[in-house]
Amino acid sequence: MAEIRTEIRLDDLLPVVAQRIGPFFHAVLKEHPRSIHSLHLVGSAITPDFNPKTSDINSLVVLHEMDFGFIRFLASLGKRYKRAGIAAPLLMTPAYIQSSLDVFPVEFHDMRRIHQSVYGDDILAGLQINRQYLRIQCEREIKTKLVALRQGYLSTLDDKDLLLEGLSLSLTSYITLFRAVITLMGKEPPVPKREVIETLCASADIGTDVFMRVLRVKNREIKLSKEEAVSSFEQYYRATERLGALIDELHVA
Repeated sequence: MAEIRTEIRLDDLLPVVAQRIGPFFHAVLKEHPRSIHSLHLVGSAITPDFNPKTSDINSLVVLHEMDFGFIRFLASLGKRYKRAGIAAPLLMTPAYIQSSLDVFPVEFHDMRRIHQSVYGDDILAGLQINRQYLRIQCEREIKTKLVALRQGYLSTLDDKDLLLEGLSLSLTSYITLFRAVITLMGKEPPVPKREVIETLCASADIGTDVFMRVLRVKNREIKLSKEEAVSSFEQYYRATERLGALIDELHVA
């Protein structure tokens, strides 16, 4: 039987990321070398936005076939590696990825752009994202976010800190959506969050500067009073509405 090669390519990662994720991936390959199709870093760990103190390290493990024995093995590693900021990896198979591009085009669009393959074939680089599917999911996501914003505001019970926390948490998923919208508008989406918001603001005249304000709150660069927080929520909501209308009017080939 042919020997399974288990070299992991970590040299292009940030040293702190390589130091943390390396032992995890080595443990995975040591115990299940024949189950693994490929290993990938996704998300902020390979972007300028990575903060070693607050950012999780997200990964994608692609299996040849879904293996519940492997899932149980990963669960046994959870407590040890969670302390190192390693989030539970996404588990997929090549068949699942190909059959899901029409269902999750926004997420795969972002993974295709922001990933680092460290073992096996780079299955993400060549993904073909249908622009019609991308537009439909963007519209659906915006409508879902409007509902979540309304419900989220009610759940704050008029507490300023809860309101700002909710806006800050929501912005992470907005950034992924913004990259897809920028693509639909015919532009190349940047990777850093601040540049994504700047590009959207420059491309869509719909009052999106509030997203930058929320990012600054999230990064603890500024503080808002109660009145400013409530005003920011309303602007955030209205900007989301206008973004939905913009997406609805986009004609994509």
